[in-house]
Amino acid sequence: MKEKGFYKQAGLDIVIQHPSLTSSAFHRLQTAQTNAIMMSMMSAIDFISQGIPLVNIFQDSMNSSNILVTRWDVDPMKLKGKKVAIFNSDPSYMAMIMNHREKMNFEWVRFTSNINLFLSGAVDAMMALSYNEYHQLQQAGFKMAEQSIYRFSEHGYNIQENGVYVMRDYYLSHRDECRRFAEATRKGWEWAAAHPEEAMEIVMKYVHRYNSPTNSVIQKLMFQETLRLQIDRDSKRREFRVRPDMVEKASQMMLESGMIKRRVTYKELTGQ
Repeated sequence: MKEKGFYKQAGLDIVIQHPSLTSSAFHRLQTAQTNAIMMSMMSAIDFISQGIPLVNIFQDSMNSSNILVTRWDVDPMKLKGKKVAIFNSDPSYMAMIMNHREKMNFEWVRFTSNINLFLSGAVDAMMALSYNEYHQLQQAGFKMAEQSIYRFSEHGYNIQENGVYVMRDYYLSHRDECRRFAEATRKGWEWAAAHPEEAMEIVMKYVHRYNSPTNSVIQKLMFQETLRLQIDRDSKRREFRVRPDMVEKASQMMLESGMIKRRVTYKELTGQ
């Protein structure tokens, strides 16, 4: 988006920051080191329920990318009481909700990144994202039979994920900037979907510049899957919007699982 000038055309000077192990994106938002961050919908609902007023200004994902991958081609629903690796940085809400609903009694093993914990055999299964760790496992040569993959979106857990969030005070005082940001970001994604080869060239330019530990094959697969997740299942279009029904569903599931103390509404999440 920034590389092609969409933000500049909207009159915005955007600086892209990257969180670190010592300074998370959310910490930077709370301490006013940044104005907006990427965050999953369930994370936002969690924070809002705690009294932290966040507002979604752009929704990237329309579907859940969460999957549970097992070893030895075992059906994930037969893993009761087994060790499951879950993300440490962004809580694996879906895994915890499924664990509660299905009474799986998983033993959680937290990891920060990478797939080595799973490949080493230290756990029986791991949470993965269909656009990230899933492709890392493929490239590592790990054979995954379809029966060993639990796709949450296919089992009644299809909840939107990443969106861009700001603090409510900032949103109320910068409504026009937030609107222009959303419009420019949407134009950027639409351009990327229509020009995948050029978009990948831009991505790889920054991969090489910052010596990121990835490669063009992984990045292309990630890009294709991200574009797929942007397609709304009902309309078959890229809508870039928060769906009220998904907010209600996510809030209800989190409430039932004891993750939040009160329901968070669509109006709260979108600053209405």
